[in-house]
Amino acid sequence: MELDFKTERLYIRPISEQDIENIHRLHSLAETDEFNTLGIPKDIQETRKIVESWILENNKRHTFAIELTKEHEFIGLIGINLGKEKYKNAEVWFKLDSKFWNKGYATESLKRIIAFGFNDLNLHRIEAGCAVANTGSIQVLEKVGMLREAHTRKLLPLKSGWSDNYGYAILSTD
Repeated sequence: MELDFKTERLYIRPISEQDIENIHRLHSLAETDEFNTLGIPKDIQETRKIVESWILENNKRHTFAIELTKEHEFIGLIGINLGKEKYKNAEVWFKLDSKFWNKGYATESLKRIIAFGFNDLNLHRIEAGCAVANTGSIQVLEKVGMLREAHTRKLLPLKSGWSDNYGYAILSTD
């Protein structure tokens, strides 16, 4: 199965050990950390362990680097984590460097990963969640056609405290 994707402006490919420095820099940004439950890593070794676990789990967890096609510049990550096989579902997530927010890159990459989930992985349902105050992610999820299905109270342990979560989903039949 081909796991390198090109969109109009982006190259989306599986992460590798060569991405550790870029991923560490991304995870260390205060703006990126605001709505992230992972937290800022204490050092690059912590990031290395996270990335290595993602690579090892690539049959259940597909984690991709997002690059600008022309500039070959790393701008973020996107992933699709598979659920139980019988349910044919998965959860998507994305994290972009704040310098690249509000340019449509998250929407463009998420559309492509959703297509991968439905067309290549034959999924029935793709879900996502985000903090209720994360208006940027809410806009992205809604732009790609995901519907808000849930409001879960105090689910996310963020740096600022417990946050409510919105649950979104899209079906293969949507």
